[in-house]
Amino acid sequence: MGTGNRQQQGMFAVHLGLATNAVLAVLKTGIGIVGHSPALLADGINSTSDVAYGVVVSIFMRLSGKPADREHPYGHDRLESIAAVVIGAFVITTAISIFWSAIDNIYELHRGQSDFLGASRLALWIAGATVIVKIALALWTKRVGDQTRNTAVIALAADHRNDIFSALAATIGIVFGRMGFLWIDPLAGGLVALIILKTGIEIIRQASADLMDTLPGKDLSRQIADLLQDVPGIEYIEDIHGHRFGPYLVINITVGVAPDITVAEGDRIACRIEMILLHQIDFMRRVFVHYHPAAPRPPLGTTAIGTAP
Repeated sequence: MGTGNRQQQGMFAVHLGLATNAVLAVLKTGIGIVGHSPALLADGINSTSDVAYGVVVSIFMRLSGKPADREHPYGHDRLESIAAVVIGAFVITTAISIFWSAIDNIYELHRGQSDFLGASRLALWIAGATVIVKIALALWTKRVGDQTRNTAVIALAADHRNDIFSALAATIGIVFGRMGFLWIDPLAGGLVALIILKTGIEIIRQASADLMDTLPGKDLSRQIADLLQDVPGIEYIEDIHGHRFGPYLVINITVGVAPDITVAEGDRIACRIEMILLHQIDFMRRVFVHYHPAAPRPPLGTTAIGTAP
């Protein structure tokens, strides 16, 4: 997939989610108030937060598509991970706000200070419709995120999936509230908040891992070792370091070679390594190879060629 097409698909996913959340925010917040449903109102606040961070993500995504320049030789793709962190922060803040409101509503019902008599039928319809819309949007956005390897789009897909559970909890709360179990409606709002909180924490954890260069993992290291297993001239792989820039990988690899080869022969080995990894590993952008004379035995902590690090 070309960089331009990848950027277009990512932006379309963001804008479609933004437009959908804007409509849902107006409907759920307004009907949550008019229809007397704390659960639907909580879900409406969640959608309002989605709109706010959707605008932020759209800006970051547009900036991440800028080409490489002198100050950013690997491009601006890491802005996608920063956008994902922003999403996670918004999600967590929303969860805390909704949970506090739910606890306050339950307390007022317990004290007999609330005039809540159950949600309207319209509130139930809107909550049910939200479940259907979010299922479709989550599945489509997840597919786009997997195809483009876009961290921000994957985070949006997780948030859409989160919205399915929150809307479902709101629907169940409204149903029981209309049956006379009034406390279940605000309780459902509290459960919505906990679901949102978990998703926000997971989004930040994954995005932070990208920004902190927690690469390569065992699978990637094993894949690199397997690909280089039969390359003539490599005695062992001593070290592998990876960096992620959006969906793209930059690898620094150190290998041991025979001490009596020429510089030209060493360069051929390095070029062979670079060509194999660039062609065999998806989203590999650059490979930097350092080689030095191999010791009689691999130093402590090194990786013999063909074995997993």
